[in-house]
Amino acid sequence: MPPVFHMIPGAPDPVAPFSHAVETDGWVFLTGQMPFSGTTLDSAYPEGIEAQTHQVMKNLATVLEGCGLTLAHVVSVRVFLLYFDADYDAMNRVYASYFPAGRRPARTCVGVSGLAKGARIEIDMVARRD
Repeated sequence: MPPVFHMIPGAPDPVAPFSHAVETDGWVFLTGQMPFSGTTLDSAYPEGIEAQTHQVMKNLATVLEGCGLTLAHVVSVRVFLLYFDADYDAMNRVYASYFPAGRRPARTCVGVSGLAKGARIEIDMVARRD
């Protein structure tokens, strides 16, 4: 079966040429989301890492829902932080609230030198359809 390229209504517009998600053989790869508070690229980011983390998770949940999935289907996550040392602990407190203990995806978190449109955080995910 060929890959399915998903563009999800209600998810933020792409900042570059990509699909919101690509699905193949039950695996769904979600492109990293930025903390846009709306669907357009000129939507404001919320202030602070906590609010930006919540917004990124909301945007990812929108993409998952558009694919007929939820956060319970997520098996792997990558987190990219612009201000790693300053934001790591606060981001983790917010992030942990989205996954129950004992059912948290595998995860990598790295500090980066820059993110699109001046964001403090970007998160991508891999989900598996039941």
